[in-house]
Amino acid sequence: MINFHLEDIDIKIQQKVKLKSWLKSVIESEGFKLGDINYVFCSDDYLLKVNIEYLDHDYLTDIITFDNSEEEELIEGDIFISIDRVKDNAKTFEVSFEYELKRVLVHGVLHLCGYLDKTDEEEKLMRSKENNYLQLFAQ
Repeated sequence: MINFHLEDIDIKIQQKVKLKSWLKSVIESEGFKLGDINYVFCSDDYLLKVNIEYLDHDYLTDIITFDNSEEEELIEGDIFISIDRVKDNAKTFEVSFEYELKRVLVHGVLHLCGYLDKTDEEEKLMRSKENNYLQLFAQ
């Protein structure tokens, strides 16, 4: 089950049912089963505190993904998303807020599926996967 939570912001997430169905199909396309995923939408300040407390990183980020899976084939986790960063990134990349939010949503799921983005090659594969799944959402 995919759940959306608001922490310290007030935002209306559009197309919740379609988003959840799409994310489930991404997980299944990658060969996994959906367990419980909690998306927590928050501010920069909130996510910075999470980043410092749990990862010892003192910088802003758009997403932090915690993998809670205990079984290899089951995808479970908590995904924190800074709405402030998503808005700024949408402006930077000259895309809509909704498009950038979908990119970050699927980015978190791809992390839970085992994809990394630390090296140039990993990041290239991650972007390719994101773009492929973003196209599927539009259909």
